[in-house]
Amino acid sequence: MFEAVELGRKTSKEEYKTLLPELRAGLLQAQFALSKTNAPVIIIISGVNAAGRGETVNALNEWLDTRGLETISLDMLTDEELERPYGWRFWRNLPARGRIGIFFGGWYADAINEYALGNIETSLFDESLVAIRRFENMLVEDGAIILKFWLHLSKKDQNKRLKKLEKDPNSIRSVSGNDWELADLYDNFAHAAERAIRHTDSGAAPWTLVEATDERYRNSMVARTLLEILQKFLNSHEKARLAEDIATLQSASQTQIDDDQIAPCNPLVAQLNTPLTVLDRVDLNQTITNKKYNEELRHYQGKLHRLSWLANKEKLSTVIVFEGWDAAGKGGAIRRITQPLDARLYRVISTAAPTDEERAHHYLWRFWRHVPRAGRFTLYDRSWYGRVLVERVEGFAQEHEWKRAYLEINSFEEQLVNAYVQQGDDRQGYGGGIVLKFWLHISKEEQLRRFEERESVAYKRHKITSEDWRNREKWDAYALAVNDMVSRTSTDYAPWTLIPANDKQLARLEVLKTVCERLEKALDSRKRFKK
Repeated sequence: MFEAVELGRKTSKEEYKTLLPELRAGLLQAQFALSKTNAPVIIIISGVNAAGRGETVNALNEWLDTRGLETISLDMLTDEELERPYGWRFWRNLPARGRIGIFFGGWYADAINEYALGNIETSLFDESLVAIRRFENMLVEDGAIILKFWLHLSKKDQNKRLKKLEKDPNSIRSVSGNDWELADLYDNFAHAAERAIRHTDSGAAPWTLVEATDERYRNSMVARTLLEILQKFLNSHEKARLAEDIATLQSASQTQIDDDQIAPCNPLVAQLNTPLTVLDRVDLNQTITNKKYNEELRHYQGKLHRLSWLANKEKLSTVIVFEGWDAAGKGGAIRRITQPLDARLYRVISTAAPTDEERAHHYLWRFWRHVPRAGRFTLYDRSWYGRVLVERVEGFAQEHEWKRAYLEINSFEEQLVNAYVQQGDDRQGYGGGIVLKFWLHISKEEQLRRFEERESVAYKRHKITSEDWRNREKWDAYALAVNDMVSRTSTDYAPWTLIPANDKQLARLEVLKTVCERLEKALDSRKRFKK
């Protein structure tokens, strides 16, 4: 693979001097045009040790407007990063739409290093590459532009470069003993890099191999490739915008059918055509007495208190998701969980309409930001499932967007559950976690009763809005969306629990019992694993 970038290509000083002003002007113009679009640009600069990765990043920072540019250099995992899933460090640094983010090594550096050093098996390395490719495809489908550069030096040129840098007292790139140790493992790193590139080179996120022997050729090659990709995107973006404007004009000129021309729907036919969903199997007639409720509430809250501290000691993180009908009692169920927890161990995230900052990123970005540290709880009052519920039903997400979200969500939750332990470090890393997902189900009649109660009681009136009444009119559409959500995202590592919530007290106890059972099971599993 690397033979094609070991040919000794060079760019003369004269050619570079002539090329650079036009190249820089083009990059700035493209960057300004990019800022008016919804596309974030992710640039990964990776490559052989001493190939000039830092110098290339510095050149891009010099040529581009730094106000629309972020450079992300992630070295050793920090204590904060160690206490979360590995992907958290990358998600939190993704550039917003219209901006450019340069990742020094990116999400490839650790995987390639660990494989080259012999710390992980080939199967685990390949598994990480599959996860990377899935991650990149997800970002591209959301509109991101990903450019990946591998800066290459032959083994001979790497040794020559290190010796030259070592002898130069004015070099801005120091040479350490670690550099020579890595040079001795050149063949291992080349093999690891070739495998990584081969498995993750795709049309959505292609690799560009850059011969890095000559500094001027290397920098100009990276810059020209970046400019070419940006110009290609901007041209297609402009064509798409014009096509959309034309389609809008054509649609507006067509004769519209008035509402009174549409035949009224036969309610009997509509009822016959309404399919059964998983919600129809939830028994809403279950109840519990006040006495039994108070006894069991005290028991399970005490149990949860004890389990929460055991989970903290074992660095077992807990993510709890609450979804359900309006007025189903999500807030009350959440309070019964947080009451026995130490305030230092949990956070409750209430999800509303996304802010401007959140809209400027992938929809999962705002949820990754709140992933709990090792041994702690995060409770989401509504969550990432809004993409396949409200955004689907209300038309805020296009069909292809919410349909691909099922796979994205499953991947996200799998990362929350899977453990990650830092290699070669005495510090204990992220210990994995559990994900609990509750849908609180009530009947349409019970929802109406609660809506009317909220309107009549002064201190509850703030809980009811016109949007709640409007959503109620789309009950059947939401029920179908819930059915698809459960069938496509209820996994063995993050199953859904459907809670009958016509009786609020029963619902609160069922949630508490389920949380305790899952925590207890996970902690028991830890004990068996350690033995």
